[in-house]
Amino acid sequence: MLTRRNFLAVTAAGTAALLVGCSGEKSEGPAATPATKPVEDAPAADAAPAGATLVAYFSATGNTEGVAAAIAERLGADVFAIEAAQPYTEADLNYNDDASRVSVEHADGASPELAQVTPDGWTDYDTVLLGYPIWWGEAAWPLRTFVAGNDFGEKTVMPFCTSGSSGIGGSAERLAELAGTGNWLEGERFSAGAGDDAAAWVAGLGL
Repeated sequence: MLTRRNFLAVTAAGTAALLVGCSGEKSEGPAATPATKPVEDAPAADAAPAGATLVAYFSATGNTEGVAAAIAERLGADVFAIEAAQPYTEADLNYNDDASRVSVEHADGASPELAQVTPDGWTDYDTVLLGYPIWWGEAAWPLRTFVAGNDFGEKTVMPFCTSGSSGIGGSAERLAELAGTGNWLEGERFSAGAGDDAAAWVAGLGL
């Protein structure tokens, strides 16, 4: 688990990100770009105060990570990076290859194993902003594992996504169905590098 301070220190080093755009069309699957290194390990955060806000996100190429950083900074929120147990490589993200990892997982409806499913102090968070790239019109596959593996209880969940052109579509509704709990609100879509737009959006949420 990263606090906002530790997270911003990591993201300030720069995330060379290209668009992970997609839509229902296969030609707009996850961008075949080099995967960035996972967020570095940081000391465990202190227990979150009751009613705290968490920004949880998965990012394959850095686009969603950048938006998540802007949101966390604006809210003063803690951050949790959703990471696949086996990180995605450049070859894994080649949606033009039917044998690539993302293509096979798409066809199989896979829920990839995560390095950590439940964030530290999960029960203390009342509000969760949940970020992900759009792949083939859906939330990136690791989100399936994350939402199915956690009890959202009475938490308020605000989804946000990044894509090259597609909107958020029904991706958040499908995640809510997998979760089965939580108060899921309407989400928002951002393009790569839209940190200022994301900060402005979250400022108007009244969180």
